[in-house]
Amino acid sequence: MRKFLIFSSAVLLVTAAALVVRAQQDKSKRPSPPASAKCDLPGGKSITIDYSSPRAKGRKIFGGLVPYGEVWRAGANEATTFVTTADLMVGGTHVPAGSYTLFTIPDKDKWTLIISKKTGEWGIPYPGEKDDLVRVDMKAGSTSGHVENFTIAFDKEAKGCTLRMEWENTKATVAITAM
Repeated sequence: MRKFLIFSSAVLLVTAAALVVRAQQDKSKRPSPPASAKCDLPGGKSITIDYSSPRAKGRKIFGGLVPYGEVWRAGANEATTFVTTADLMVGGTHVPAGSYTLFTIPDKDKWTLIISKKTGEWGIPYPGEKDDLVRVDMKAGSTSGHVENFTIAFDKEAKGCTLRMEWENTKATVAITAM
């Protein structure tokens, strides 16, 4: 009887652990669920951004939760990835085809987009300027209304896309063209 109890307890413990692991792997149930944005470029090339989309939940975001003038991971959870199959001009600066990580430095009047060569890390801490591929200015402005979910999107243009980040009442954009 004692062996049966020990065996049953062990099976129950393993089953519970497996359920916890499975629940943690279902990223769609996170408070900041996964999201992605894609820009289709000429010649079958593309840009894909994968990120986690936090919610405002009544909080003051820029200048509050996300301080002005400091590096921010542009999302939540894992690092925000930027994968391009084409050489690009991002805000007038060359970015070769490849896989990168995005960070930003939000400010009231402009943002800085950081494209980092370091990949595969969690969203924070920022790996440092030594791993930056480029830093480019983004135009900052107001949205037409409240944006509850942090959103990264592309607006299609003739030779590329405009990268757009929006949250709370703030929008930041930068032009991207294929080379």
